[in-house]
Amino acid sequence: MTTAFCEYRPGLEGIPVTKSSISYVNGEEGILEYRGIRIEELAAKSSFLEIVYLLIWNTLPSEIQLKEFENDILYHRRIKYHIRDMMKCFPGTGHPMDALQTSAAALGLFYSRRALDDPEYIRKAVVRLLAKIPTMIAAFHQMRKGNDPIQPNDDLHYAANFLYMLTERKPHPIAARVFDVSLMLHAEHTVNASTFSAMVTASTLTDPYGVVASAVGTLAGPLHGGANEEVLSMLEEIGSIRNVRPYVEERIARKEKIMGFGHRVYKVKDPRAVILQNLAEQLFQETGNDPYYDIALELEKVVEDKLGAKGIYPNVDFYSGLVYKKLGIPSDLFTPIFTIARAAGWLAHWKEQLATNRIFRPTQVYTGKHDQPYIPIEERT
Repeated sequence: MTTAFCEYRPGLEGIPVTKSSISYVNGEEGILEYRGIRIEELAAKSSFLEIVYLLIWNTLPSEIQLKEFENDILYHRRIKYHIRDMMKCFPGTGHPMDALQTSAAALGLFYSRRALDDPEYIRKAVVRLLAKIPTMIAAFHQMRKGNDPIQPNDDLHYAANFLYMLTERKPHPIAARVFDVSLMLHAEHTVNASTFSAMVTASTLTDPYGVVASAVGTLAGPLHGGANEEVLSMLEEIGSIRNVRPYVEERIARKEKIMGFGHRVYKVKDPRAVILQNLAEQLFQETGNDPYYDIALELEKVVEDKLGAKGIYPNVDFYSGLVYKKLGIPSDLFTPIFTIARAAGWLAHWKEQLATNRIFRPTQVYTGKHDQPYIPIEERT
């Protein structure tokens, strides 16, 4: 048997693995579209749950459809006491992403029917996951501090309710809107590592809870999620505006990465970073300035001066950490929040994968030896 020659590219870089109509990115021009609609227009006019509906069902909902979807999400926010009791046994020192992956997988034990050809089953799975993921994140955050979970507030919309479950305080309307838009910006971004992980798992026709748990595990890695945490650490390390230029010059001299800058796709400023920066300014005007924001502005200016010619500009992580910090969110919840948003994209790709499913079965380039003898154990050195 002969094997056709194919080019080996580490990490499958640049190799298409699917056809999709969910999202589009043009890195040269800084364009991001969800189902053909520019992210700038969605951020200005839409809401997170509306774009979830758009991503998964490929249409903007009618007023009645959106209201029904929002009500379904609200009804399913609470988690079963079995899940809550299981989470109480997690070590308080554990990372929230590990707690979330375990809890997401455990949901499949309670909703184990796999009717992947049933539109109603798909809808219910989407609703349960999107409704319960924020509750599980907030519950673990409370329980690791020794507190009982804060129950969802049925008077609050999706984004505002999550902020409430972290503090038991109703958030300022500006804070709730800023957080809602932040979720929209992180909801989908073509085939990244966690989305590909979700697609591979989905191609085996396992349940959607296993699909999401797989994606959560992939997102937990430091090369994918968590960059906004590192941006905050970097700004704290820099400390003041006068230290920005020496910091950048030293990092460049050492050929070290400057966190929050550069993207595998975008060669201009990430359009999501532009929107987040505007949101940060609105938030700071309403709730008070953050001194790290001034450092961030100077850092962007210096990096653009030094590295702009190489296409290195702020990405979505550069300003998101500042926004979350101002909202009072602990830094180790930044990546779980990414999960709240990106679950929309994962589930959209799950649904799309089911429509024309073929299990992923890549090949390899073998680099080992052949025809090696078996050496008896007494003769081995």
